Amino acid sequence: MGRAKIKKKSTFIDMTAMSDVTVLLLTFFMLTSTFVKKEPVEVTTPASVSEIKIPETNILQILIDPSGKVFMSLDKQSDLRATLEGVGKEYGVTFTPEQIKKFMLSATFGVPIKSMKTYLDLPTDKQDAVLKNEGIPCDSVDNQFKAWVRNARAVNADLRIAIKADQSTPYSIIKNVMASLQDLRENRYNLITSLRTTSEN
Repeated sequence: MGRAKIKKKSTFIDMTAMSDVTVLLLTFFMLTSTFVKKEPVEVTTPASVSEIKIPETNILQILIDPSGKVFMSLDKQSDLRATLEGVGKEYGVTFTPEQIKKFMLSATFGVPIKSMKTYLDLPTDKQDAVLKNEGIPCDSVDNQFKAWVRNARAVNADLRIAIKADQSTPYSIIKNVMASLQDLRENRYNLITSLRTTSEN
């Protein structure tokens, strides 16, 4: 006796629901993620056991590379504009609307104020190359770092200062930055570190 043939059915699967979930997840991650700022130099932060998170807004970040160059960043474009104008006024430098607009779009800044106009006139790709070799002066002769912090604080009194230094940066350089902050009566700031794992103990 022959075997009965089973009629094959189509295995169509409706993927509409799966597509909807994928789009919703993608939208969720895009809206909740925070983008990492482009930094002019690569910094390897020292490890610590602290798990205190720095707020995401109203942050004045000070970046110090291994050679001692100092860079800064602000998270609000309005703060960037007002701070640039304040420091420019203090040093007698005026900026065009185009230069101000370019500065407001910069993630990190760090050139002497007298070179800022020339720097802002450069194309973006050339700006990155120049920025790596510059840095905000922070010495006893010409401490422009103090001017930037003072003007940033005048613009936004709620700023939280965070210092991000490389683990190989000489202590004397970091001490100089901290002394400059203390001169401005800025005695509270965060040190950005990476979380130490249990294997490092």
